Amino acid sequence: MGVISNGTTLLDAGALDSGVATGAMTLIKTLTASSSSALTFLNGSSGVTLDGTYKEYIFKFSNLHPSATAYTLFQGTTDGTNYNTTITSSTFAAYHDEADTFTASEYRTPADQAQGTSFQNLNFADSVGTDNDMNMSGSLRIFNPSSTTFVKHFIATCNSASVQPMTTQTFLAGYFNTTSAITGIQFKQNTGNIDAGDICLYGIS
Repeated sequence: MGVISNGTTLLDAGALDSGVATGAMTLIKTLTASSSSALTFLNGSSGVTLDGTYKEYIFKFSNLHPSATAYTLFQGTTDGTNYNTTITSSTFAAYHDEADTFTASEYRTPADQAQGTSFQNLNFADSVGTDNDMNMSGSLRIFNPSSTTFVKHFIATCNSASVQPMTTQTFLAGYFNTTSAITGIQFKQNTGNIDAGDICLYGIS
């Protein structure tokens, strides 16, 4: 399928025609959980790139399954050791249970941070249970983490097959309020381990 603007073909079947950048996702690193206390992506460690090579990075979560009923959290580091960067964030969620008896859409104040340094909740709406069919999938986008001028914005969308049982769609956005470069991102549960699942890191060019 082509993209045409004002009679000029910009893209034709994915080909570059007019100097318009289409962007590409480059897989950088995949981490697979196996009763893992945390999954950590640190620039320069174990083949991870999280620097000025790309202006945008995306983490893709596939079927993260907890060892205990829990939420998934993340935080960034500026020094490679301490995951406690200042965050301001906002969250809302939509729900629908399997019995078709409950639906809702609401702002999730308990998931927000206002200049907080705690790990940020990705799916704080309904916790994921330990049943074999319960897990969380989604994505987290971080923009220009290597900037030493601006704060670092992030956007996340996650879907949980949660403990009620119900589907819960969580929408999160915010920023790391620092002008230091973010050099690593760590993921963990608020309790227990990440029992199974994959997190893939992509660079967007």
